[in-house]
Amino acid sequence: MNTSNKASKDIRAMQNGDKNRRTLIQIVVAVVLIALVAAIALFIVNRNTTSGEASPTMGAGMSSGDQLTPTSLTDSGAIRFGNPDAATVISVVEDFQCPACKNFESISGSTLQQLADAGNVAVDYRPISILDRFSNGTMYSTRAASASICVAENDRDSWMDWHNAMFAEQPAENGTGLTDDKLVEIATSAGADSPATASCITDGSYTDWVTSQTQSVIGEGINGTPSVRVNGTDVSNPTPENILAAAAAAGN
Repeated sequence: MNTSNKASKDIRAMQNGDKNRRTLIQIVVAVVLIALVAAIALFIVNRNTTSGEASPTMGAGMSSGDQLTPTSLTDSGAIRFGNPDAATVISVVEDFQCPACKNFESISGSTLQQLADAGNVAVDYRPISILDRFSNGTMYSTRAASASICVAENDRDSWMDWHNAMFAEQPAENGTGLTDDKLVEIATSAGADSPATASCITDGSYTDWVTSQTQSVIGEGINGTPSVRVNGTDVSNPTPENILAAAAAAGN
């Protein structure tokens, strides 16, 4: 075999090998660059949608233009019962997914109603949503709190009956929560049967407002539910006796 021919073949083989290696390197580099660009894009998207503040919760098909601000609540975003000008205000913060809130209402709810009916106390209900994580992505806490505003705005006289029915129908934690249709059904059964309430619930009209209200409440140092305060002072164990004692200490 001719030695020069063999050498030429060896050289060509080496050149082809180098070319293949260069091609492979270029492919690898391209893949890495594509992955890097994708990772950067994902980071930017996540940064814009996730922050230390609660992000707006939108219902299916909703846009921010559909969100409303309630007009019938107090300046602190409360649904008020009793004397609107009372010197003593009992503030109750609740989450409709909260089992402890359901228990609280079964024990102390009638006491709150009696105080409100007496005419010298105001009882403020402030629904918030801190337990969405227990409804498997259906955002039940937010939807239920939004529904509470829908009822307050459109069927105010039925709100308390609706509120009590909602706790009676409270879904188990770590389930899927109640559907919007079920929320409408509960509202209708409680007397909050106006078409405006039904469409408000299914549209999720106050979900953005609920998110903002929840952040405001947390900013006041309230991190759990139920939370009961009398004229801004916490009632650490809000039994009927303790609520009455706190109201009496406040002058009622």
